[in-house]
Amino acid sequence: MALAPRLDLRQSQSLVMTPQLQQAIKLLALSNLELEAFIGNELERNPLLEAGEMITVPARETAEPVEDAEPRTGPDATADILIAQGAGGADSPLDVDYAAETFIDDGPGDGVPTQRSAGSDLSSAQGLGAQGSEDGPDFDSFAAPDIGLHEYLMQQAGAALSGLQLMIAGQLIGQIEETGYLEANLLELAHRLGVPLAEVEAVLSVIQGFDPAGVGARTLAECIAIQAREADRYDPAMACLIANLDLLARGQIAHLRRICGVDEEDMADMIRELRSYDPKPGLRFGGERPAAVTPDVFVTPSGAGWAIEINGATLPRLLVNRRYQAHLGGGARDKTTRLWLSDCLASANWLIKALDQRQRTILKVTEEIVRHQEGFFRHGVTHLRPLTLRAVAEAVELHESTISRVTSNKYLACPRGTFELKYFFTSAIQSADGGEAASAEAVKSHIRALIAEEKPDAILSDDTLVDLLRARGFDIARRTVAKYREAIGLGSSVQRRRQKAMLR
Repeated sequence: MALAPRLDLRQSQSLVMTPQLQQAIKLLALSNLELEAFIGNELERNPLLEAGEMITVPARETAEPVEDAEPRTGPDATADILIAQGAGGADSPLDVDYAAETFIDDGPGDGVPTQRSAGSDLSSAQGLGAQGSEDGPDFDSFAAPDIGLHEYLMQQAGAALSGLQLMIAGQLIGQIEETGYLEANLLELAHRLGVPLAEVEAVLSVIQGFDPAGVGARTLAECIAIQAREADRYDPAMACLIANLDLLARGQIAHLRRICGVDEEDMADMIRELRSYDPKPGLRFGGERPAAVTPDVFVTPSGAGWAIEINGATLPRLLVNRRYQAHLGGGARDKTTRLWLSDCLASANWLIKALDQRQRTILKVTEEIVRHQEGFFRHGVTHLRPLTLRAVAEAVELHESTISRVTSNKYLACPRGTFELKYFFTSAIQSADGGEAASAEAVKSHIRALIAEEKPDAILSDDTLVDLLRARGFDIARRTVAKYREAIGLGSSVQRRRQKAMLR
């Protein structure tokens, strides 16, 4: 083969992901709160963007069939369609009259008149509110405690100790976990502070007498023993019981009675007393509170169907400041400034268009989920049907990866509660009589109900559960029943029998 320079002309097709399309795809996977932070960064970066009123998207009614009248190009084109058509560079502005009457309020709780009629109740009407008073919910009840565990313990240490002992107490309290347990090595701490080990142990014994009872313990047995002493119940029998908590966990009650030297009635009283103690006393002073889930979509009954709307309470409306654009454009004389201003305008227009399309895509996907799972919204989890990402993707004519992004980190609020959109996608369990397949979540609900109804003297084994489920129309294997039972946090028949025996 000769090595020589030459010119070739080739024609090929390729798929190019522009930065705008990558941004649009990224926005699909963000929750409303994450999107709010993203929009805040864009407002700081782009001087032509400004925040207006909250975004509102018209509700979709599922009572009537919704025809797909959206154009396949232009501002309303989806990211998949834009990629296929190579229109990723489009930057036409999205001119939408958000003040028009065709747009509804931000959520089911908006638009409530200031003067309520007699007998009206917002919480009963929507099923989502916490309180129906004129003053609204008491948000102070959700506030963090005024003082933390460490501050509370230091206050008590300051009143009980002084000098060197107070300094040692500060070191010990600083190593107490939020649950109230001490994770420090006393010998290492004594060497580091240059004090005798007996001095550190003496200070620890003082801390273990602080409120809440049980704080400063190094093990569960020590925590329970401190609380038993505080309640004046730490007799030799209780000491033996606390020293053998592993036997209690395994349900070996008869063995425990012989070790403690008590009869059945006394053992029941001791176990009842033991259950009244707090195994994690520090948690009553807070720690990290779980973040409240903010729903992204509201689903409410509307006539014979359902009204679906985006929660716009956390999404500000973005606008292009045309006056500021004209002011900057009029003063821009060099090419670099004009090019920068053009890039800012194109970025702002694309972001507004991408946000609008994101909302509409979420509504379209949620509408299909509600249509497929209508039995769940009307009758509960036992009527949840099998559903896959591919089925929704084919119904709404989007790619399966787009459906996955849309349903990630998104929550739906309905009269039955708040659920992640991924919750409605479950695997199928074949019917025993050849009928329609059932959802795995529905099977878990039946297993939970059967175990809740079992009697203490008739604990249901996994084989028995298989027979009962087949009688209800579910063709399911024993190993699948065991897997579902463990997934919902229920023990085996042996474990449940021991637990019920302990309760008796």
